[in-house]
Amino acid sequence: MATTTEPKRPAPHRLGQWLLQGQHPQVHKRQGSTEEPAATQHTEPWWKVMCLTGVDYYSTLGYQPGIAALAAGVLSPVATLVLVLLTLAGALPIYRRVARESPNGQGSIAMLEKLLPQWKGKLLVLVLLGFVATDFVITMTLSAADASAHALENPFMPEFLRDHQVLLTLVLLAALGAVFLKGFTEAIGIAVTLVGVYLALNVVVVVTAILHVVGNPEVVLTWQNLLTSQYGNPWLMIGVALLVFPKLALGLSGFETGVAVMPQVRGAAGDTATRPEGRIRNTRRLLTTAALIMSVFLICSSFVTTVLIPQKEFQSGGSASGRALAYLAHSYLGDAFGTVYDLSTIGILWFAGASAMAGLLNIVPRYLPGYGMAPDWVRSSRPLVLVFMVIAFAITIIFEANVDAQGGAYATGVLVLISSAALAVTLSAVRRRQRPATIAFAVITAVFAYTTVMNIVERPDGVKIASFFILAIIVTSFVSRATRSLELRFSEVQFDETARRLIAEHAAEGEIRIIANEPDARDEAEYVDKEREQREDNHIPAGDPVLFLEITIGDSSDFTDELDVCGEERFGYKILKVNSPTVPNAIAAILMRIREDTGKVPHVYFAWAEGNPFQFLFKYMFSGSGDVPPVTREVLRRAEPDPERRPMVHVG
Repeated sequence: MATTTEPKRPAPHRLGQWLLQGQHPQVHKRQGSTEEPAATQHTEPWWKVMCLTGVDYYSTLGYQPGIAALAAGVLSPVATLVLVLLTLAGALPIYRRVARESPNGQGSIAMLEKLLPQWKGKLLVLVLLGFVATDFVITMTLSAADASAHALENPFMPEFLRDHQVLLTLVLLAALGAVFLKGFTEAIGIAVTLVGVYLALNVVVVVTAILHVVGNPEVVLTWQNLLTSQYGNPWLMIGVALLVFPKLALGLSGFETGVAVMPQVRGAAGDTATRPEGRIRNTRRLLTTAALIMSVFLICSSFVTTVLIPQKEFQSGGSASGRALAYLAHSYLGDAFGTVYDLSTIGILWFAGASAMAGLLNIVPRYLPGYGMAPDWVRSSRPLVLVFMVIAFAITIIFEANVDAQGGAYATGVLVLISSAALAVTLSAVRRRQRPATIAFAVITAVFAYTTVMNIVERPDGVKIASFFILAIIVTSFVSRATRSLELRFSEVQFDETARRLIAEHAAEGEIRIIANEPDARDEAEYVDKEREQREDNHIPAGDPVLFLEITIGDSSDFTDELDVCGEERFGYKILKVNSPTVPNAIAAILMRIREDTGKVPHVYFAWAEGNPFQFLFKYMFSGSGDVPPVTREVLRRAEPDPERRPMVHVG
């Protein structure tokens, strides 16, 4: 297998070299192949990988109880119970199914891309990437803001810093960016330590709070009286809890990350790339265990914070705003333990931002370069880090590092991703004709769709931010597609045995002359007429043999792929056939490969197309065809700067 010649590029300056170091490994892989060979892929036990996803999932305990109390008031425990039920009966079954059907880490986005054909699937992916960016960027900014809130409320924090939360949040974000600019390698060991310490401290805080509630039953009676006086009966409580549920959706974060890290989950000895049953089983175990642990903490923390903390403290500027469990830690276990708890919370929140950044650096190069919808620098991590850090700084300043204010945007990203996963799983069940599963998943999809819409209506900031990301991604993607349309594109060209034999026989007889033919009836008359036309119009000597090259356009929305060229002898004519998303780029790549294999510069012959050149340009962009001869020539000119070695293009 040979690689086609890449165009020569000027050497970047020292700063440019540093920025462009470390290209994403997915960029040069064949479209749709995103998994490394099992022998070279580093894996860990499922419980360790659970901690990697847990720095995002479990870190929400730092602010989720306070947000729930602020949204639902004394109804917070009931609303949290609804959240837990939807987690275990809705999100968990959805993502267990995603783990089964997308075991290589692509997640629900790849499932939807496969279910929708060509450009529809890719446009949907671009939109979903906007919500992914919203989810992950807000994870960074919200987590950093909550980390700064924990730091500033600590009694040992110097007084002169207490009014500078935005500045401290920006410092934490800058430190996060500096880590990735230096070169960040995801350390599961650090995640295990952070999650283990954080959960252990939360157990101490929650158990202490529960013991305090047991020793002071009047706080429960007070809460019950408030609940009854405000809502009256259980059905009204449940109804209101369902209405406020969208505001609590932060507690659902972590599922998409859980399936994204599947390639790092150690499977069984008999796993293969196509059937990693052990990995799927262990990932499902990861998702279930994480959801159960989080559910217990959510219920317990919501109850104790609601009955023990005055409602005014949850308001913006209150001592429990964004840090309800830390408030209890300082109140019942002292400032020394509370400070240890604060440090643990700051650490896991900061690392949650690192997990989100790692997710962005993984998912953006996974999709956009394969679509031709990203400039060259997207292949490297450091320029992307700078872009995302600028965006994170802007969002922090706009929202003034307020945890509650960013909750809507965060929930929007989380809910859209879960809703898309639910839709993908439902459509998959429909295609498999699994009627009971289809009905169940359709109901879950409807619930999450309702939740998403209600969250957007009540808190439109999230969809505004997502719209910014979606618009930016779509505009830059199509600009990039246009500017990269004249690249050689195909990194590998493979000939079957017949094609190699035909090319070798042809090269042995003299010049390599190839007639580009748009396949139609493929009968004898078509080849006779095409050969006569090209010999007359392009003055091909009568005694020189010719090869026919036929390109059949497949999915024109794809940008890169391998070319598998098949040889065929038909009615006495020698023909090379290939499926490709684009005609001129494929012809150029095949000519370059023939030159490398034979040592001869091939000639290709075309007929001029009739029509408007601007229409041809638009057609080429979206259908892969258009006015082929000039585009083929330009692709070759860019790929091979030496005219003496460049394949020759003839147009009659």
